[in-house]
Amino acid sequence: MQATLLPPLPRAPGPARRDPAWRGRVFWTLAALVLLWPMLVLTEFKPWLLLEPDALKPTLRFLGDFFPPKLDGEFMAMVARETWRTVAIATAGLTLALLLAIPLALLSVRVLSISALTGPMALLPSVVRQLVRCLLIVLRSVPELIWALVFVRVVGLGPTAGVLAIALTFAGMLGKVYAEILDSGETHATSSLLRNGSGRLQAFLYALLPQNAAELTSYTVYRWECAIRSSAVLGFVGAGGLGQQMDASMKMFNGSEVATMLLVFMALVWLADRISAWLRRGLA
Repeated sequence: MQATLLPPLPRAPGPARRDPAWRGRVFWTLAALVLLWPMLVLTEFKPWLLLEPDALKPTLRFLGDFFPPKLDGEFMAMVARETWRTVAIATAGLTLALLLAIPLALLSVRVLSISALTGPMALLPSVVRQLVRCLLIVLRSVPELIWALVFVRVVGLGPTAGVLAIALTFAGMLGKVYAEILDSGETHATSSLLRNGSGRLQAFLYALLPQNAAELTSYTVYRWECAIRSSAVLGFVGAGGLGQQMDASMKMFNGSEVATMLLVFMALVWLADRISAWLRRGLA
């Protein structure tokens, strides 16, 4: 019996020697550079000026004063007191921001609208939702530094101006992001509760919040970290805290004091990062 010869199997194609999407990537990279160049010209971005002798010498002299950082007892006691005040300003401001952001976020979340379960949202809830979103835009569009300047005129110098400034700006930021997180998550359980007669608050507490708790917590702790940095900046306009002491040290060209306070800020950011990781593990 004669054996039947089978045709040879086709060889598998080898790995591509060139990225098939390289043309698109090169095009968009060049397009981004073309768009970026006029912006750099408009902002007079000239980093090479930092290397000129007139700018380099005082910069190196000031940076050289950073070492060693100032660590004497009286100064460290003052830094500890002002650090605690800075954390208090950030925490109080964020707490007030949460009191504003949470109800505003719930009012602007589409998934909690009963009228939207069967089609387009009703007119009145839609108008309320848009008004709340506009309020959030107004709150976050004004930088906390501007709010601080306003409140310094109203309540005078001190931490109160910083707390109120952080509260208003961060309420807009938190409310917007909270609403986006809640709307973009899994909504089946929430819709089921609402369809079966549950109230909006119950649907939020028993379905929407547990599913998004880790992400909401992570973003809240991140905003607390941002509030600590903002409280330092607000200190430069008289809102108190460690930033006000740093402003005084920088005006006196005391690099060793500035270095110590910068190290404290780094430690606070590291602490916020560890707290965020611990909370995420607990909610996982």
